[in-house]
Amino acid sequence: MAKTNANAKKEGVSLKARWDNTVEYFRSVYSELKKVHWPSRTQLIGYTGVVLLAVAVVGVIIWLFDWGLSYLMQLIFDAFS
Repeated sequence: MAKTNANAKKEGVSLKARWDNTVEYFRSVYSELKKVHWPSRTQLIGYTGVVLLAVAVVGVIIWLFDWGLSYLMQLIFDAFS
């Protein structure tokens, strides 16, 4: 069964143990980051362009849908007022 934070505090986890755990964590993070395949500058620019284009297209679709619903609601309010 896992220990709770209250139990860990009662047992008195030393500052050195916490420091060692933190150092080991960042060493592991650095080791994993070295394994990552980073895109080249050209790929990064291309991917950024695709994302910006996709955001623009989705933004226009949402704007058109919102405009259409607003127009429809305005017609309904005008018909019943």
